[in-house]
Amino acid sequence: MNAGTVIVMGVIAGGTIFIGLPVGRLSARAAGLRAMLNAITIGVLLFVLWDVLVHAVEPVEAALTAASVEHTASWWPFLGLAVLLFAGVSVGLLGLVAYDRWIAARPRPGGVARASTGGVLRLEEPASRLAFLIAVGIGLHNFAEGLAIGQSAAGGELQLAAVLVVGFALHNATEGFGITAPLAASAVRPSWRQLGLLGMIGGGPTLVGTLLGSVVVNDALALGFLALAAGSIVYVVVQLIGVALKMGRGYLLYVGILVGLFAGFATDFVVTAAGV
Repeated sequence: MNAGTVIVMGVIAGGTIFIGLPVGRLSARAAGLRAMLNAITIGVLLFVLWDVLVHAVEPVEAALTAASVEHTASWWPFLGLAVLLFAGVSVGLLGLVAYDRWIAARPRPGGVARASTGGVLRLEEPASRLAFLIAVGIGLHNFAEGLAIGQSAAGGELQLAAVLVVGFALHNATEGFGITAPLAASAVRPSWRQLGLLGMIGGGPTLVGTLLGSVVVNDALALGFLALAAGSIVYVVVQLIGVALKMGRGYLLYVGILVGLFAGFATDFVVTAAGV
């Protein structure tokens, strides 16, 4: 498959993340609407976390089966992949903890209001910083998805690659909403530049992964990025739950989580129905 086709596939799979980004410019001042948007984001990310962990554990369990049941391989591949899985999750989780604390503790010359206008991402603001961290977690996930697309294309499995593109494109449409939903309740309306940059952080790695996967087939590489994504998404979900608890409105929290989960699984069912 030529490079142009691979690029188009990566752009389509990752580009749909921009569909949900305009949600961040909604003026969600009503407490109930803010709580609902936050809860839906939690639901979407819980689905993404489940999806990431399922795919990350698959090669580890396959190596374990080969060593303990089929006796066709040594224990070293399993041990190496297991260590990579645990290390990736740990780095993804604790790395975001450290980064978030560092950003929050930085001095803010000129006052908070002045500092919040500096930089496109406005990382000094809690809502903007949370949106950025969500984009990072989803970007790591999408890089691994891009690897799967590229490897399928490189292996001549064009039908599988095409279905993966459609499936990941559907997932990314909901994930774009998850990135910017926290911004809808922010005191400052996000700019289109901020939303565009968040979209590039979350969706751009799909194209990079697709290009890399078309020339490099490495299960450990995909596992590493999936593990990093899992750890980072765990951190973001915990932060969003904290925000939800402060808002109260417990009933809306659970309804919103269900809506987000159902949206994620609905896109997954569409992919399954297509024959994956």
